Amino acid sequence: MYKYALFGMSALAAGTAGASAQTLDEVMARGELNCGVSTGLAGFSAPDADGDWQGFDVDFCRAIAAAVFGDADAVNYTPLSPERRFDPLGSGEIDVLSRNTTWTFTRDMDLGYRFVGTNYYDGQGFIVPTDLGVESALELDGATVCIQTGTTTELNLSDFFSANDMSYEPNPVETNAEAQEQYLAGSCDTYTTDRSGLAATRASFENPDDHMVLPETISKEPLGPVVRKGDEDWAGIVQWTLFALITAEELDVTSENVEEIAEEGSDVPEVERLVGRSGDFGELIGLENDWAVNAIAQVGNYGEIFDRHIGVDTPIGIERGLNAQYDNGGILYSPPFR
Repeated sequence: MYKYALFGMSALAAGTAGASAQTLDEVMARGELNCGVSTGLAGFSAPDADGDWQGFDVDFCRAIAAAVFGDADAVNYTPLSPERRFDPLGSGEIDVLSRNTTWTFTRDMDLGYRFVGTNYYDGQGFIVPTDLGVESALELDGATVCIQTGTTTELNLSDFFSANDMSYEPNPVETNAEAQEQYLAGSCDTYTTDRSGLAATRASFENPDDHMVLPETISKEPLGPVVRKGDEDWAGIVQWTLFALITAEELDVTSENVEEIAEEGSDVPEVERLVGRSGDFGELIGLENDWAVNAIAQVGNYGEIFDRHIGVDTPIGIERGLNAQYDNGGILYSPPFR
């Protein structure tokens, strides 16, 4: 069950097509969340053999749906290429963009979209065939580089080669699948994208050991969900759903114990607030007080989601690194539930 409150309309962000302060109303009336995802990136957002979308970014869509509807499956997925990903958000075709998208100054301040947080700290790298005999990106002078258009990686690539007085020949592609095809066909010496994307791509190869990700990280890529500006109430729901998943891991609240904690209580005050036993946090964002319980119970906390889709025990094999909790060697944490 759910309820929702109508809040005051925020001023529309200049240049944002279709921005509305009533996104929650529209989502409720529709009966499902419209979520933009990638066209296919293993571990993050890709359809399985049955055509069901799975992955780290997909689970964030599911967590929002669980928070809003109490049903993590109430999601319609729209696959979007890097070049096309923002227009459907501005037009209202999707309610949230949950795909590998970098938070930058111009995207935040000029395009009329709002990043609500970082769910994955990443950086750009390069993958090469091992038989190329290259062990550093600094040895790529004159290389042909496969690169997705409409991404921050284009500018980072140019900056890196220019700063190191090297040249390259770009081979522009639109999707990760096309980049993978061109790279394996030998049309480029290297493929560059976020290191998470390279790990996912390498894991999908028939012979992953024939390829290596070079050691250099040439950029900062804070990836996170995006909403339209002009609807702070909806932005708050998306933002605090992310924060709930992060906080749940920090406080050892999991999909297995959250409902028991919500029923029996906890000695930790912040846990009590997270599971809706104290405070009216659900009411403040127009939802029932068990909104976070539903998200955590049906999808898991941040660590559960990470480990399930991209962690060291998956084919993707990514270490937590910067994406570990702040008290465990990483930089991940949420503002307090207070």
